[in-house]
Amino acid sequence: MEDRKRALVSLLLQYTLVHEVLGIPYPDIVINRTLEGKPFLECGRFCFDFPNFNFNVSHHGDYVAIASEPLCLVGLDIVNFMIPEKETVPEYIQNFSSYFSSSEWDRIISVGNNEEVLAEFYRYWCLKEAYVKAIGSGLAYGLHKVEFHHTNWTSISVKVDGVTNQQWRFWLFDLDKGHSVSIARGHPRLAIESYKRSLKRTKFNEEEHNVGLHLPNPRFVLRTVEELISVIHKAKRSC
Repeated sequence: MEDRKRALVSLLLQYTLVHEVLGIPYPDIVINRTLEGKPFLECGRFCFDFPNFNFNVSHHGDYVAIASEPLCLVGLDIVNFMIPEKETVPEYIQNFSSYFSSSEWDRIISVGNNEEVLAEFYRYWCLKEAYVKAIGSGLAYGLHKVEFHHTNWTSISVKVDGVTNQQWRFWLFDLDKGHSVSIARGHPRLAIESYKRSLKRTKFNEEEHNVGLHLPNPRFVLRTVEELISVIHKAKRSC
């Protein structure tokens, strides 16, 4: 039931975002999914000012979030630092060890006590999920080849197959003591084929891409469910 509630709020966020950012009337908003399950907007006659408008949603724990980009790919993930009930922390994270590079794993297990180890594990996992969701794959296969580096969780960079990829930017924030959220922003040509078909453009020159890649990254705006419903009701009354 809790997951159903989060999924419903996720839908409310998607429609509210599209309406407020693009000005599309609610009855004209069409959101579909790729074969891998990534939601996307059927732009049709809209989105002229945003060549690749796309968004991503995530929900876990006490939060549901959404982020969008006008040109670059966007991936978003929230993690709730859930404490395992039937396993110790080392036993729990060991189940996921194959998804991390040796460098990442060494950082995770050597960071400190069990609470710190669990938080470090979830933060790395959060970044990997944002990357996977940005490219539209929806699969965790090969995540050990996606290796993150950071300085106190700032200046985050990624290596794919051992090569630093400069076409990505990443951010990670703590929403509160028990939740983190990460955002991935990358070049549209890096999307998997089925997701590329939902984008208007995948080829940009270096200058255009750099403009999109280095756009400001504003902080999240917190809204209650009641506020979302109120926005929708007001918009529908004006239609």
